[in-house]
Amino acid sequence: MTADATAEITGHVQWQAWQDGVLPPVERVRDGLWSLPVPLPDNPLRYVLVYALELRDGLALIDAGWDADVSWQALNDGLASIGHDVRDVRAVLVTHHHADHLGLAGRVREASGAYVALHELDARTVGPELDTYDKWRHGYVGHLVRHGMPDTDADATADAIDPDRLLRAPRPDVLLRDGERIALPGLDLRVVWTPGHSPGHSCFYAPDRQLLFSGDHVLPRITPSIGYLLQSVGDPLADFLRSLDKLTGYAVEEVLPAHEYRFRRLDRRLAHIARHHTERLAETLAAVTAHPGATAWQLAAGLKWSRAWQEFGLPQRRFALAETLAHLKLLAHRGEITEHAGAPGQPVAWTPAAPAAPAAPA
Repeated sequence: MTADATAEITGHVQWQAWQDGVLPPVERVRDGLWSLPVPLPDNPLRYVLVYALELRDGLALIDAGWDADVSWQALNDGLASIGHDVRDVRAVLVTHHHADHLGLAGRVREASGAYVALHELDARTVGPELDTYDKWRHGYVGHLVRHGMPDTDADATADAIDPDRLLRAPRPDVLLRDGERIALPGLDLRVVWTPGHSPGHSCFYAPDRQLLFSGDHVLPRITPSIGYLLQSVGDPLADFLRSLDKLTGYAVEEVLPAHEYRFRRLDRRLAHIARHHTERLAETLAAVTAHPGATAWQLAAGLKWSRAWQEFGLPQRRFALAETLAHLKLLAHRGEITEHAGAPGQPVAWTPAAPAAPAAPA
């Protein structure tokens, strides 16, 4: 979903690079603060913006990038261009556990002795032993089929996920909690827990500079993917909407996201993203009303996306299924629709909630 004028672009060089389809350059954002683009191979997001903050005795990184040789080389080249080396890194502060943010943290730690910090909720989802892969695959395929994906598509979707990258993500050394101050010399940075995109997603706020490192929680042009996944519990979309509200009113001069480009006018962007989900919830409710008894997969195929459903490959369709499920779960928690588990072996179906019985006469 494209943004309108709600996001005022400040990273003009990054924006131009995005328009041109190229990697942006390393940039000095403020004194002692650098933006280092790290490529994402074969990914439409193209790169992760890793931020390097100068300390009194080295560097702290916010996010690390995808674990690939080309990404590792770009990170090292970026550090060299600002007069540093990976061995100068003292800490890697990771906004969330997804592979494009956490992936290279292990290599950085091995090269420098830096600690890796991640919110405690996301730490629970990384690093199981490889011999659990079969168990994971069985559960993942079952989750997809249970929500309507055809068996052959579910098998192909699971086969396309790299088990080594999935199951051997680096474990964090430090567990972060909401509101705590990062204890690094010369750095004033606070953890702002913003669940939704992941259970432990966290932004980092620098109150002295009024900067917000927003990870994937708030981006200038697209809305982050909020999905209900195999490991999900509770209501991820409700968590995300509360997290948007939580940031409203923060004194933020500039937002430094992990993708795309820097921007201002945070409050307007927050409201724009919230409005998108309000509209999407209404569209999803209308689809359930028009097709009672449909599965999430069937409903996803009929919703509006950035491209036609027929143009989506399986990776895009699994994300679309997860996002549709997140909206269905929130509507169910609000009592507007009903989830039906059905008989064993039958997929979950969705119907409008039954109207409330009329009150008995007094």
